[in-house]
Amino acid sequence: MMSRVLDRHHTQVIGQGEQTLVFAHGFGTDQTAWRNQVAAFEPFYRIVLFDHIGAGRSDMNAYSPRRYRSLYSYAEDVLELCAELRLTDVIFVGHSVSGMVGMLAALLDPARFRQLVLISASPRYLNDPADNYIGGFEQFDLDALYAAMSTNYYAWASGFAPLAMRNPERPELAIEFATSLSAIRPDVAQSVARVIFQSDHRAELPKLNVPTVILQANNDIAVPPQVGEYMAEKIPQAELIHIDAEGHLPHLSAPALVTRTLAECFTV
Repeated sequence: MMSRVLDRHHTQVIGQGEQTLVFAHGFGTDQTAWRNQVAAFEPFYRIVLFDHIGAGRSDMNAYSPRRYRSLYSYAEDVLELCAELRLTDVIFVGHSVSGMVGMLAALLDPARFRQLVLISASPRYLNDPADNYIGGFEQFDLDALYAAMSTNYYAWASGFAPLAMRNPERPELAIEFATSLSAIRPDVAQSVARVIFQSDHRAELPKLNVPTVILQANNDIAVPPQVGEYMAEKIPQAELIHIDAEGHLPHLSAPALVTRTLAECFTV
């Protein structure tokens, strides 16, 4: 019988092997975004999949904008899942916002983690001229994004998806992402987007003592290449790997490449 904690996140534990991989999805997707990686790693690893509260098949009654007003709340959820499953020494793979969620969880309880792999992650999306930091957005860019989401969320999702996915020669990828975005309750999506895009976790980067791999794709609308370089410089045990894939969701657009890269960088 599944526990309340595991059920709340629609948690799945599958696969063989002594080493545990925890896959954490980004904004606008759910655990099914990892299906290609799961198929490859299931014979060799124990795999934990879950949906963040507010996404996928998570318990929507568990979401409140007050509870999830910072990324630390999502990090606490990850640690609660790890405690429930008695996990230690895991390899955590986080896409987009889940990269920072994993970092915060590792800062709170480093013994739970052997390695972090951050795919298309960013500690801050806003530019900061005072620190010569290029995050990719000005505040007016984000204000326009919030306004578009508020005016017609589904139209925004349809327009944003191809910009994030890139790969225009394969429109089915953008359609999949738009469908996934549209599955989120609009009020929840708008609240979560503000938390993500207004966050700033640059100060935490130097405190991270868990070995970290940063995977950076090309032409990422949300994470310019300078962000990956910045994180690699600030995180003490970090390695930056540029992958020859386009857009913000390379695990979907270039699954074989991402899977191969993950296999090469996992510590065993």
